[in-house]
Amino acid sequence: MSDFPKPKPSFIWSEILPGGAHWSGVIRRGTVLRLTDLEGNANVAMLINNLEVKNERYNMPDTLKAQKTAFLTAPNMCFSDMGRVMCSIIADTCGWHDTLGGLSNASLVQKKYGIKTYQQAHNDYFKNAYDSLLNELGKWGLNASDVVPNINWFSKVRIEDSGQMTFVPNHSQAGSTVDLRFEMDCIVCLSTVQHPLDPNIYYAPKPVELSVSKANPVLADDPCRKHRAENERAYYNTKTYYGENPNE
Repeated sequence: MSDFPKPKPSFIWSEILPGGAHWSGVIRRGTVLRLTDLEGNANVAMLINNLEVKNERYNMPDTLKAQKTAFLTAPNMCFSDMGRVMCSIIADTCGWHDTLGGLSNASLVQKKYGIKTYQQAHNDYFKNAYDSLLNELGKWGLNASDVVPNINWFSKVRIEDSGQMTFVPNHSQAGSTVDLRFEMDCIVCLSTVQHPLDPNIYYAPKPVELSVSKANPVLADDPCRKHRAENERAYYNTKTYYGENPNE
């Protein structure tokens, strides 16, 4: 017999995404995507689209309004613009994830960090989140019109009484994780470029680990479903979209 340890039955795949990188792929319903901040102070900008109906996408205003919150953590759900749930936050050791601060762009990165081109630094050139996500969206037939208010996992942005947004440094510690149970088959696009409000004067994006495993069945008393009446309604809409009995 082999001496190598056998993977857990629920494990499907994992990979490391370096700092400043971008990635996209399909995350299937019934699976859990775990994001792990490997070194601390990571930022993962995410856009989510329905795999089948690509113009259905993550909707920040409805997600926050329906759950009466200004940030994301367990047991929040991420709603689509069709009133369905795309993924549910079933576990979170970080406690606060920004979905208001948006994305960096080429002008902002150049102003903050200077210029380091591909010809100078090859894959270590200074990237920005907007162009990184646009690059990934293009692989799926999507374009700039699909760049909507995104999620920034592991970043904390506090809203002051004046309305000003304040980035909170050193929020996410090394080893912080967030588990996303996908309720729809989704195209997920990621960028690990620094948050646009990060006051660090150095370009220092951090790596994360992506790990996918099979999800346990969603029960009637699931904390995400029961968090708000709107969550249960979004889950109902998602089940009927797939032609399934929403009461099972």
